[in-house]
Amino acid sequence: MEGRRVRYFVYAIFLVASVAYVEVVATGQEAKTGGQEGVQQQGYQNMTPAQRAAATRSFLGLGAVPDKARAALGAPLFERNCAVCHGQTARGAMGPGLITADIVLADDHGERLTPYLKKGTPEKGMPAFATMTDRQLTDIAEFLHAQVEDVANRGAYQVLNILVGDAAKGKAYVEGHCMSCHTAATFARIGGRFRSPEQLQRNWIWPSHSTNMTANVKTSGGMISGRVTQLSDFRITLVSESGETHTIDRGPAVAVQIHDPLAAHQEMVMTLANNDMHNVTAYLETLK
Repeated sequence: MEGRRVRYFVYAIFLVASVAYVEVVATGQEAKTGGQEGVQQQGYQNMTPAQRAAATRSFLGLGAVPDKARAALGAPLFERNCAVCHGQTARGAMGPGLITADIVLADDHGERLTPYLKKGTPEKGMPAFATMTDRQLTDIAEFLHAQVEDVANRGAYQVLNILVGDAAKGKAYVEGHCMSCHTAATFARIGGRFRSPEQLQRNWIWPSHSTNMTANVKTSGGMISGRVTQLSDFRITLVSESGETHTIDRGPAVAVQIHDPLAAHQEMVMTLANNDMHNVTAYLETLK
């Protein structure tokens, strides 16, 4: 069971990045649709920071929420007794990191770690801390759980102020780079559509596919066109206008022509400078 929790933890670190990506792009924006464009918040993005932290914690299966007060008491105890081997934040030093250790992930509030630390495993180089009180050892356990939380729970991350750009320069960037695809209606009151500037920034840089990606696929049997539901280097799945699903293995004899409404955004991301990003965000935030 404990080994499975370690594997789940490691897998979840990668999975949560994918979920965060999906949620970040789960807002809509269409190009030139007669003023009906918009960015809509949903799901993860509508949550408060505390709700995001709780949702991410539940997804990762991290167990009980660490006691921050007890973790603060455990920090100096860990530094004096454990950091020389395991590092100041339990990421590892001469000894292994403890963030993904079985005994840490299987524990909630010291019920397993406290007796383990009392006895240690001297045969493996882990000394016993028999002279420390149960409370002190529980504080160390809470400190370790807080380190796991810091690494794993992206929903708990605090975003600093990102409104550090020049709004006038941002306006010039939008006029010079964006208006060939968008109308003024795209940006009307866009600053008021998001709960925070960081959400605004994420979504203007990488909006969701509110219009479907389509493709024309030429095979030996003829041309197939439709909405793309799956795309990889190995195969593509389309749904035609009639509702029929076609999955085609990609190879030398298959020619695929993709129409992606967000292709320009993909190109922009590759060349977008930090200053331009901050300037555009500062400008869009003024459009309430």
